Amino acid sequence: MKIAILGAGNIAEKLAYTMAGLDEAECYAVASRSIEKARRFAKEFGFEKAYGSYEEMLADDNVELVYIATPHSHHYRHMKLCIEAGKHVLCEKAFTVNEKQAKEIFRLAKDKDVLVTEAIWTRYMPSRKIINDLLAEGIIGEIKTLTANLDYAISNKERIIRPELAGGALLDVGIYTLNFALMHFGNNIVDKHSVVHMTNTGVDGQNVMVLSYEDGSMANLTSGIYGLSDRQGVFYGSKGWMVVDNINNPLRADVYDSNSNLLKTVTMPEQINGYEYEVLETIDCIKKGLRECPSMKHEDTLEVMSIMDEFRSEWGVLYPEEISRL
Repeated sequence: MKIAILGAGNIAEKLAYTMAGLDEAECYAVASRSIEKARRFAKEFGFEKAYGSYEEMLADDNVELVYIATPHSHHYRHMKLCIEAGKHVLCEKAFTVNEKQAKEIFRLAKDKDVLVTEAIWTRYMPSRKIINDLLAEGIIGEIKTLTANLDYAISNKERIIRPELAGGALLDVGIYTLNFALMHFGNNIVDKHSVVHMTNTGVDGQNVMVLSYEDGSMANLTSGIYGLSDRQGVFYGSKGWMVVDNINNPLRADVYDSNSNLLKTVTMPEQINGYEYEVLETIDCIKKGLRECPSMKHEDTLEVMSIMDEFRSEWGVLYPEEISRL
C-alpha cells in the first residue's frame, strides 16, 4: 500500500524506518512545509515523492494512506485535510486536542467512507494480549490494583511546554498510562481523581491520576516531563504481582508469588521498532473494507479523550485553540 507521511520530524523518521522493513508498505510520499526538508527526508528514507505542501501531496491520486506526524495541536485540521481528500488516516497520538474534535473527525470519516485510526502503538502490539493472557491465568490471584508510570526528561522540548502546540505531560506521555489501564482493566470507570503540577507556561508538568472501577479495582497512574522514570506497570494480586518493563513498549513481564519468588519471565517478541503493528493492522483493515481498527476502536479513543478533557478542566488547562472558541 502506498503510504504518505504528513510532517517530517522525529516521529516521521521512526515510522519511515519501520515502513522500510515491511513488504506490505511502500514509502511513497512525504510532505513538509519546507520542500527542502521533504526532499532530504525522501532521499534518506527512500520515498518516491517529496512535497512542499500538504495539499499538494493529498492531491496525488496514488496516495492511499496518510500517517500524520505533526504536533497534537495540528492533528484535527490535518486529518480534515486528508479525509476531505478521500485518504485513509493513521494519526499519531494524542488523536486530537479534545473529545469534541475527535467526534467531528469520526463523523467526517464516516461521511467520506474512509478509515481513521489513532496510532497508540501499544494498543496494536502483541504484548497487549500476552499481558492480558498472563493475568487471565490467575497465577497472581485476584487483581485489584494497577500502577503505571511514564516520565521522560523532555521539559526542554518546545512541543511539550507550549500551550499553542497542546503541550504538557498528559497528552504526550500520560495518555500511555491511561491506555495501559484501560487495555488491562477496561473502561468501567466510576470515579476519577488527580493531582497536578503546572509549568510556568500553563501546561501540566507532572500529574497523578487515580481511576476507580466498578468492581473495586483501582489504577494509580503518574506521568511527567522532568526526568526518566522506570516506566513500569505493576499488577498486584492476592497471590503475587506482575511487573511489566516499559509500558511504552513492553520488553518483558516478570511474575512473582506472594513470597517474592520469581515464578516466570515472559519476553515480548522481537520487532522492527514496535511501530509495525499499527501500520500492518491499518493496512489489513483498509483492504478488508473496515473503517476502524479493532485494536484502537473509535469508542476507546473517545473514552481516553473524555478522561483527559475532564482532568484538564479540573486543572484549568485550556489550549489557545479551545479558548478562542469559548
